Amino acid sequence: MAKKRANGEGSIRKRSDGRWEGRYTAGYDPETGKRITKNVLGKTQAEVKEKLSKAIEESKKLDIVRSDEYTVAEWLRLWYELYAKPNIRPTTADSYHRDIESHVIPRIGEIKLKKLTSRDIQKLYKDLQENGRLRKSPKSQKPGLSNSTVRGIHMMLHNALDRAVKERLILRNPTEDCIIPKIQKQEMKILHPEDMKTYLEAADKRGVLPMFYLELVTGIRKGELTALLWSDLDEEQRFISVSKQAVGDRNRNVTISRPKTENSVRKISIPESAIELLQQEHKKHPDNPWMFPSPRTGEMYHPDSIAKLHEKILKDTGLEHIRFHDLRHTFATMALQNGVDVKTVSSMLGHYDAGFTLKTYTHATRQMQEQAAERMGNFMEQVM
Repeated sequence: MAKKRANGEGSIRKRSDGRWEGRYTAGYDPETGKRITKNVLGKTQAEVKEKLSKAIEESKKLDIVRSDEYTVAEWLRLWYELYAKPNIRPTTADSYHRDIESHVIPRIGEIKLKKLTSRDIQKLYKDLQENGRLRKSPKSQKPGLSNSTVRGIHMMLHNALDRAVKERLILRNPTEDCIIPKIQKQEMKILHPEDMKTYLEAADKRGVLPMFYLELVTGIRKGELTALLWSDLDEEQRFISVSKQAVGDRNRNVTISRPKTENSVRKISIPESAIELLQQEHKKHPDNPWMFPSPRTGEMYHPDSIAKLHEKILKDTGLEHIRFHDLRHTFATMALQNGVDVKTVSSMLGHYDAGFTLKTYTHATRQMQEQAAERMGNFMEQVM
């Protein structure tokens, strides 16, 4: 009786076409019990022997049955639902879902997961940079995605394929050999001091002065601003407590969650002028728990609605366009240029360390550096 070949054993023979063939047992089908046989081909016996040895070693590291199951599309959808979506914020989940369904699957989704190469992914990145934008853009705007967006897609793919390696579906992560686009450094915009009065007067005309004044003196994120309750305000000690954020999804549903990092849970001191404005605001709706409820619903604003209000205020004034997030940059820049130390600014912004704050706002400290240089020059003149 012939001996049953063990998993991973192989044999070599010369075929009728002159080529050499190595055959090996890669595993057994768990349902039928039948042997799964694979082969390698080569021009010489030595070449096939080398290929066969490598293939046998690889087969020991892979779950052969399951590794044949998935296309890239099937694996990404499974990974998203099982591993990603339950463990990330709704906004991040929306971003992953859009990237998977709109950018990745239409381009490489039909490729077998085990056959996906670094070159396939590199071509994906190139196409996204050149033609990735979903909506028709103005002639002045490039049809491709930004480098930062492509980098985000790379990180998502890297995580998904890392999981595939852990589950023995592929031997190694093909994203590791890819060259990802460099971050394009953009000039940071702020609301200039000479424009602040005009901006706040326009906010006052729209009945939202306290909200935008508070933003300019604290730099908190729009989700944090939206989620503020009157109970978060300490009038006597003059600070607001930031311990939650409002997060909107693509269906315009809003949920309250804890901030992304523990550093974002913080107390921010505010000036007396902000306290007075907030007290006036409280008189408008004393029974409503939200600090800034939407006049339409009485509930909290959707975070995107605050950004749209900001756009309307800019339109009212004719000022240079800046994003709502740039009001946060405005606070940081003005604080640093007016002598507030970087550690204090970092803690108010909820950054993880002062080094990150300093790196982000290096441009803001340039004026301070010039002042320091002038002072040092005056000092050295006295010494000399």
